[in-house]
This record gives sequence, structure tokens and C-alpha cells, in this order.
Amino acid sequence: MPEDLVPRVALVSLNTRGIAPVGSRLAGRYAAIGRALDTGDADVASFQEVLTWWHLRLLARRMRSFRHVSFRPSPAGPAGGLVTFSRRPVSGTGYRGFGIPPGAPGISRAARLGASRKGALVTRLARPGLCVINTHLAANRDGDWSPGSRLRPLHQAQLAVLARIVRGAAAPAVVCGDFNVARDSSLFGGFVAGAGLADAFAGSCPATFRAEYLPPGATPHCIDFILTADGVSATAATVVFAGQQPLPGGPGYVSDHLGLRASLALAPRRSPRRGRVVPGAGS
Repeated sequence: MPEDLVPRVALVSLNTRGIAPVGSRLAGRYAAIGRALDTGDADVASFQEVLTWWHLRLLARRMRSFRHVSFRPSPAGPAGGLVTFSRRPVSGTGYRGFGIPPGAPGISRAARLGASRKGALVTRLARPGLCVINTHLAANRDGDWSPGSRLRPLHQAQLAVLARIVRGAAAPAVVCGDFNVARDSSLFGGFVAGAGLADAFAGSCPATFRAEYLPPGATPHCIDFILTADGVSATAATVVFAGQQPLPGGPGYVSDHLGLRASLALAPRRSPRRGRVVPGAGS
């Protein structure tokens, strides 16, 4: 197939640091995020920590060119704090929570209940037929992803559910979001290999959680990812929102995370009847 006919999608993923709405300049930060994306060329924007209906309204009012907004409602706001905006038509949306992780030494019942509010939002684009899986795993404030980490059983349980979601996707898939799992950990390596995924950055992404928001002496890690499944490849990848932005009260970061952007190409699929190539076959 000629290169100019290969279906392509530009995707941005960002944890919006939606906590602490008082004192975090949340309204100004969300306005800056929405304004930058609305004037940009991304087709899809997947957000994490959009925790309330107010959060969602702040983004939506600035992103009017993204006519399709995908989330699962919950009493407080989007389930799991996950929302995906799209300029492309959407043919389906689903959400799956990770459930309560198994008990483990050092993990309180409150922490397990908090982890159960995490999950994955699956948005299928009508054209091309791409499943965008937006996720946010439980935080690891210990900064320890070693085999002996007290949080390892919790993350293993959540990654196992996420792998099943990826394998069950009804179309070529891309997985993005805040994994709260370090790229250089065996947890991440095992998940990527087991789920059959490839890192859009090929391991070259810098630390995505800003050192400025860590305790003194703590090491920042790459914990946010865009991962592609079979049938999807990343032709380019870069970080976005890396520097400070103009905000009310003075320049500042729009989030404690860097954003990620990838240009994705879908492999052509073949018609089961005639064996002809169908560009980005979808529903």
C-alpha cells in the first residue's frame, strides 16, 4: 500500500495532576492544556486524573474541536479519572476496573480499596478501527519496583487485568497512560512482553514524573507510556508540555507529569472475502 494511504492517528497522553484543586492553579492549568491541544494537530487526547465533573468541564470548554468525549460516568465524575477526547468518530466505549487487589504484607485495606478505583477506558475509533486503551494504575510513592517491593503484588494484579484487556481488544490497540511502574523495572518488562506490546519511544523516553515534585534525593523515573500492539506502529514519538506555560499568577507546569505524543500507523488489513487490502478496516 502506498505510504500516503496508510491510516494514521496522532495520540497525546497526559496525567493532568487533577488532585488538590485548591492551590494547584487547576483551572489555569486545564485551560492551558485544552488550549494547546485544541490548536494542535493531535487526533486523540487521553487524560488521567480528570477526577470530577468540574475537571471534565474545564477541559471540554477549551477543546471544542474534539467533538467526541469518551468516559464512563460515576457519581463524582469520570470513572477512574479517565477521559479520552477524539476528533475522529468513536464507535464504542467501555470501562473495566481493576478490582480489589489481593492482600499482601504492608498493604492496608484502605490502600487496596483505593487501588480498586483504578482501571482502563477502552475507546474504539470508527475510522480507522483503532482501540485506544487509556489507563492509570495505583501510585507507588515508595519509589521501589524491586522484586521485594511491598507494592509489587498490587501492581502485578493490575497489570494482569490490563494485559487481558489488551489481548481481548477487538481491533488493533494502543495502550497509554500513567502506569506508575518504572520503565527499567522487571514489572514493566514482563508486562510488555506478556501482552505483546512495543514502546512507542523504544526505551528512549526521559523521566516523565518531574523531579521538582519528588522528595529531596528521590530519583525520577519514566512511568508514563504509549505502547502499541500488533497491527500498530509508532512512526514518531516525543514529549509535550515539557516546559513551563503561561498561567494566571505566573509561568508554571501544567502537570507534575510530562505529556507524551506519538504518531501511529495502522497496518493494512485484508478482506476475508477477496483478500484485498482494506485501509484501516473498522466498524
